Amino acid sequence: MSSHTVGPDGRVVSFIDMGTNSIRLLVVRLNPNHSYTVLTRQKQQVRLGEGEFEDDEITPDAMERAVVVCKKFTELARTFNSDEFVAVATSAAREASNQNDLLRMIRLEAHLDIRVISGREEARLIYLGVSSGTHLDTRTGFFIDIGGGSTEIAVGNATDYQILDSFRLGAIRLSNMYFPPGQTGAVLPEQYRKVQRHIKNIIVHSLTHIKKTPLDCAIGSSGTIINLAEIAHKVLHPAVPVTDLTISFKDLRKIIDLLCSLPLEQRRKVAGINPERADIIIAGAAVLDVFMKELSLDRITVTSRGLQDGLLVDYLSRMDSFPMLGELSSRQRSVLQLGRSCGINEVHARTVTSLVLELFDSSKNLGIHSYGDAFRELLEYATFLHDIGSFIAYTNHHAHSYYIIRNSELLGFDQNEVIFMANLARFHRKKTPKKKDPGIIELDLRDRDVLRVLAAFIRLGESLDRSHAALIRHVRFIRVEKETVHLEIIARGDCQLEIWGIENERKAFEKVFGRKLAFSIIDSQTG
Repeated sequence: MSSHTVGPDGRVVSFIDMGTNSIRLLVVRLNPNHSYTVLTRQKQQVRLGEGEFEDDEITPDAMERAVVVCKKFTELARTFNSDEFVAVATSAAREASNQNDLLRMIRLEAHLDIRVISGREEARLIYLGVSSGTHLDTRTGFFIDIGGGSTEIAVGNATDYQILDSFRLGAIRLSNMYFPPGQTGAVLPEQYRKVQRHIKNIIVHSLTHIKKTPLDCAIGSSGTIINLAEIAHKVLHPAVPVTDLTISFKDLRKIIDLLCSLPLEQRRKVAGINPERADIIIAGAAVLDVFMKELSLDRITVTSRGLQDGLLVDYLSRMDSFPMLGELSSRQRSVLQLGRSCGINEVHARTVTSLVLELFDSSKNLGIHSYGDAFRELLEYATFLHDIGSFIAYTNHHAHSYYIIRNSELLGFDQNEVIFMANLARFHRKKTPKKKDPGIIELDLRDRDVLRVLAAFIRLGESLDRSHAALIRHVRFIRVEKETVHLEIIARGDCQLEIWGIENERKAFEKVFGRKLAFSIIDSQTG
């Protein structure tokens, strides 16, 4: 697991969520006493998905708006002395054919690296963000977040989720589909029913699954749900003081009828409405309407927490000073789950992983490389899964390992990390990585260089347990000379297969590190 350290004066971390409708910023100071302080929260509408869902392209205007906001947000964060940024993009970027153009522009102009996350990973982060701020106790909750391009749902309790899902149902997407830009009049009942039917068709299989779990409560996040609750309160219950914001199904239906009956300009003037949402709120309301009706939810509690809070919780869960009380992290859990579901040899996997991490750490101590905890963590998980392709067939199992890892939805990882781990597993045997290999081209130049080094460690580690008998107890690089690197291997008994394996890797090692590999064997059973 990677660890982040907090110095005596604390440190500042910024979290950015680039959604289809809005970009959000959360700046947090992590304190030395293991607490944290929110320094600022910002939100700016950019309509990144405007017009996109018709041709899968983010428009130049939308790109420009996103770049400007990212630039302003990073500048603001730096005034708080933010020394780290954790930034993710969701539905609009996830589906855009020109995703790379957008990410490149933001990297160049805002100096910000953004990770594109999957729909289920988005659902997991929303669940983390909302559940961590909700007192669930022993209750099971239904969580829903209606964004501009997609809707994420989760079912879970205070400690874990049972269901995660993501649907291509967002307020902007559905508005583009059913309410064209030229339509500024009222929404006719038949038009609204068409939207409902579409939503129901998309979620029908998930509903069957959800209905098998008894739900004790429902929690809604996102601007759409918050605004619907605010409208319901202002229009239907103006005299009632607001404590916890909620919306009942009965009130939701009344508000939908009101909003549909009004042309766009009058809709913008409804009490409590955010005028900027007036053109997309009916489509967003339809998603909530269908879910509440189908799941027989009488009332939904509304929260302002969401994905960016989940990013913070996920970040803290990986810190040594914010321990998870011995529980597995979502990354560890998803890697172990994938490995076990494909029946990997866990003894061999753990043996090789232990040896590979010793190679990584000892070589770093000697200055052979300077890669940090993030790469060490990916190396650990990729090594654990390196033989997973044997589930399909032993022949070419390295290629099968790549396929399984690349196409499995490993929760807790972004797209780039999954590609990196898949490639590490792919090159644990047979040919070594070449710069123009199809799988490697997806990685940036720095990651390709790191891959060559870490793949060399996995190849050595695999060779050191060639017999699958755990004959090698420990291994470490002990000395670096001008032309040679010396490796010390502590073994028990006869390990001739392992020795032959190491000898086979000498040429590949020299190609990567520019030095010859020399090794000595110490028998731990002698003396």
